[in-house]
Amino acid sequence: MLEALLGKKLGMTQVFAPDGTVTSVTVLQGGPCVVLQVRTKERDGYRALQLGLDDRREKNATKAAIGHAKKAKTAPKRFIREVAWAGDALPEAGSVLTCEALKDVPKVDVIGISKGRGFTGGMKKWRFKGGGAAHGSKHHRKPGSVGQHTFPNRVFPYKKMAGHHGATRFTVRNLRVVAIQPDVSRILVYGGVPGPAGGYVVIRRAVGHRARGGKAGA
Repeated sequence: MLEALLGKKLGMTQVFAPDGTVTSVTVLQGGPCVVLQVRTKERDGYRALQLGLDDRREKNATKAAIGHAKKAKTAPKRFIREVAWAGDALPEAGSVLTCEALKDVPKVDVIGISKGRGFTGGMKKWRFKGGGAAHGSKHHRKPGSVGQHTFPNRVFPYKKMAGHHGATRFTVRNLRVVAIQPDVSRILVYGGVPGPAGGYVVIRRAVGHRARGGKAGA
């Protein structure tokens, strides 16, 4: 049983139910993923699959990546991740996995990289309230005090200040699967997904409900 699949965020749209209900969904491309390497219990101590998505031109790939892909009789890939495998028979290297592997999953977790916003101030990054907006104020968007007095005479680590914002790994849990379209490799989920349109994501079976003793993905 495949625990996760590589994909890409394509954007958002709306779907209509037979009763006329409109649902806003995020459209994900789910695969097709090529199995680049198989991890076995005997050799590696665990069972997993190394998957690759989207071909990369050989002139833009390293020799190591080209040789690794040739072992699976495929081209170098742009997005490579290792995912767990819970089934009995492991697929062979070079096999292609599609979104049909998740057709029985009612909910998924989506892991992606959030949009990068560069160097931002405290009001945008941490939602600080800011200072007064009237003419007498000179403290409109400043963060305020960041330190103490003679003791401890330093700024504590992890103090909320201006800095790099976004471009971090983010997981959205328990997104309901609205529809799966295997013919076009599309997965429609109810809810937002981190990252820009065209950004790579990992789509896995929801683990939150399973950790509470329920059925996987239910």
